[in-house]
Amino acid sequence: MKTKTYFFGLLVHIVVFAPFAQAQQPAKVFRVGVLSTRPGIEPRDEVFRQRLRELGYVEGQNLATEWRFSDGKLDRLDPLAAELVRLKVDVIFGNATPTIQAAKKATTTIPIVMIAGADPAESGLVASLERPGGNITGLTSVSTALNGKRMELAKEIIPDLSLVGVLLDPNYPTITSGQSLKETQTAADSLGLKLQLLEVRSVNDFDNAFGAATKVRAQALIHFSHTVITNARKRVAALAMTHRLPAVYADTQFIDAGGLMSLGPDPLDLIRRAAGYVDKILKGAKPADLPMEKPTKFEVVINAKVAKQIGLTIPSKVLARADKVIE
Repeated sequence: MKTKTYFFGLLVHIVVFAPFAQAQQPAKVFRVGVLSTRPGIEPRDEVFRQRLRELGYVEGQNLATEWRFSDGKLDRLDPLAAELVRLKVDVIFGNATPTIQAAKKATTTIPIVMIAGADPAESGLVASLERPGGNITGLTSVSTALNGKRMELAKEIIPDLSLVGVLLDPNYPTITSGQSLKETQTAADSLGLKLQLLEVRSVNDFDNAFGAATKVRAQALIHFSHTVITNARKRVAALAMTHRLPAVYADTQFIDAGGLMSLGPDPLDLIRRAAGYVDKILKGAKPADLPMEKPTKFEVVINAKVAKQIGLTIPSKVLARADKVIE
């Protein structure tokens, strides 16, 4: 009888408490590695965090984010990527072509989500946009293809425009040796414009680059989205102001830093969509099966205060087309 009573009590214990024990099982904690060329967490990174929260990922509960920053030093990316691999993160997110190249060298198995300005297929990161193959997918901002549009915009605000300075880093991967510079030159030829390449390899080169632009009498400036340039955006905007050189930037970050105008994809939209890729992969999707996407939202932002300071009158038709005008 004691045996039956013991068995019955044990059965009740299992039936009553098993669901409770199961409910107490800790939720899986996903580890997301973020590899960035920036010096640290910036407001745009908060957009990435916020979108992940909206998708159900809470830091400290079911999400652990490993941030790794190279502070603009490209030679630090390889060891940082290798560190993320050793941590066995579930997915790596990179916000620039060099970060993805470093991540690709570090792993062929951990999924990688990218946002990059260079053409991913041209640079060998994926097989094609439609069928990425391998472990990489995400978005391309294809900002280099917009350089022609930026020159058109510059010509609208400077009718007699003939010479455009192009700020670039000749050491930046995949750009000057690829299709991007050719596309920019083709666009210049079609508009009857000449280009003056202004090379910057480090933060020490900007003064000389802008001095060279002034010497050759460049009338406007565009730039490629290279790490050394983006990270020095406050200095670039300040030098453009000092030299009274109208610049059409690829990113609204330059406007926030005091730049004149920008034409490019909506960067926050790209970040939110990248977080969506991370979500799909954490839920089991394979990068090879997720086609890469191009920008769907583009915006023109004009800082009218800067225009006044450099003595530039923005035509009313250009102001009317702007998505945002800072007065």
